Amino acid sequence: MSRPLPTVFDQAFAAAVRAPSPHNTQPWRFVAEGDVIEVWLDRERVLSVADPHRREARLACGAAAFNLVISLRSHDLAVVVRTLPEQAEPDLVAVIRLDGNQKATQAERRLAEAVFRRHTNRRPFLDKEVPPGVRAALKSAALAEGGQVEYLDASGRYTTVASLVRQAEVMQEDDLAFQTETAFWTRRPPESPDGVPKTAVGPPPDHHGVVTLRASHEDADLPPREYEQQPLLAAVLTRDRGPYAEVRAGMAMQRVLLTATAEGLAASFLSQPFETPRTRETLDRLFTGVGQPHTLLRIGYGYPTRLTARRAVADVLTHRARPDVPAG
Repeated sequence: MSRPLPTVFDQAFAAAVRAPSPHNTQPWRFVAEGDVIEVWLDRERVLSVADPHRREARLACGAAAFNLVISLRSHDLAVVVRTLPEQAEPDLVAVIRLDGNQKATQAERRLAEAVFRRHTNRRPFLDKEVPPGVRAALKSAALAEGGQVEYLDASGRYTTVASLVRQAEVMQEDDLAFQTETAFWTRRPPESPDGVPKTAVGPPPDHHGVVTLRASHEDADLPPREYEQQPLLAAVLTRDRGPYAEVRAGMAMQRVLLTATAEGLAASFLSQPFETPRTRETLDRLFTGVGQPHTLLRIGYGYPTRLTARRAVADVLTHRARPDVPAG
């Protein structure tokens, strides 16, 4: 028995749920009504200890919104995006509206294709430099969505940020509530539709480098491996701050990640300093005059790893029926 081919909207929602999120919590839901799609933050899937102000959750929702948009545009559809949230509906983070037809660019098709290959790679990268042209492409990707990329090796902030990562990791190791929350979402079986499965973590480093792998993302059953000595670190920033900026930063972050994937790069997140108040305040001060930092990316060349699973689109999508229009 043949199955119907997926529609453009089926493919767009399948792309949306491939967005990254902290511990693969997938803190989003979608409401479709006619030619409008709403992206909502799902508070039940927010990390209450690591992300009490829902900053990382809004980044994830922004990334999901970007995947939706780039998928629709790759199918020759014009899309208008209104990023929120507003005080009246703080969990409604974006509204996406179809606006006719528009021929997709080659770049849009390339990014849409990368959605289903992008994944967080927590394993060792090669000691191979990212060429200047590729670095410039990642900066341009962020600018296209109203964000910016700051490479730490070029800014002189590398050593300080690496130290903040280590400080945050030490504080989190002594925080029972944090460890309990992390344990709930990590080391899941491979078929788990959410959380981080054991197959997606990395081997322990054979010695500690300038940047530490999050302890919960190490697989002690694997033999220790040598990680790259000084990975390329990039901060994703916006000029403004607050919930609106966090959603836009998520869209910029995702465009950067998809551009990296299309260029053959791998990436992972260094979220530790954003998840403890003391290190986050220091991080904010460190970028004074440059922008508001939202996430740190470790970027390089690595071997492919398995994709983590996602919840079914049917579990996160609601179709809102339009009220009947009376005949007149």
